[in-house]
Amino acid sequence: MKFFVDTAEIDAIAELNDLGMVDGVTTNPSLILKSGRDIMEVTREICEMVSGPVSAEVVATEADQMIAEGRKLAKIAPNIAVKVPLTWDGLKACKVLSGEGNMVNVTLCFSANQALLAAKAGATFISPFIGRLDDINLDGMELISDIRQIYDNYGYETQILAASIRTVNHAYQSAMIGADVMTAPPAVIKSMAKHVLTDKGLDAFLADWAKTGQNIL
Repeated sequence: MKFFVDTAEIDAIAELNDLGMVDGVTTNPSLILKSGRDIMEVTREICEMVSGPVSAEVVATEADQMIAEGRKLAKIAPNIAVKVPLTWDGLKACKVLSGEGNMVNVTLCFSANQALLAAKAGATFISPFIGRLDDINLDGMELISDIRQIYDNYGYETQILAASIRTVNHAYQSAMIGADVMTAPPAVIKSMAKHVLTDKGLDAFLADWAKTGQNIL
């Protein structure tokens, strides 16, 4: 499974990238706002750091303007994936931008029907939002499973990018179902290393080591 980092914070990306935990980055207007930086500047810096896809989102709502914004974003770097919303206009923009050779990430997917349309429109990535479905008492993982089956049934090459990942269980379940990619905040990715028994075992080892009175260095 590929790991995309869902942030526009350069330091957080760099830390994970140094460990080989970054296969790509996703950003959106909300994350750019949190970073407090210019969208073009911060996106360019991320693209220089990360070799994999970096999603940069359009903010227009009509197809022609989405296409114009997408073309401008795509010029930032060769690894830009233009991010468009899963609306009818977004699908039109996806078709044009992908037809021009750009990677396109179709975001805000909440149904298998939407995912099917995105694949037919040439999306590189489809981003089903797990956490937001959980918020309204629907099973986000069921959506990932349904999309996986549909794509496998017909050989669609669109990659399933599990998004709105909020917990380590979301990450684990997405991997078990067969999502191609997950995008998660740095804190969630780092939390995947934690386990109470690991901490307990380490404490016991260190207590025994202290009793030996020895030093390795």
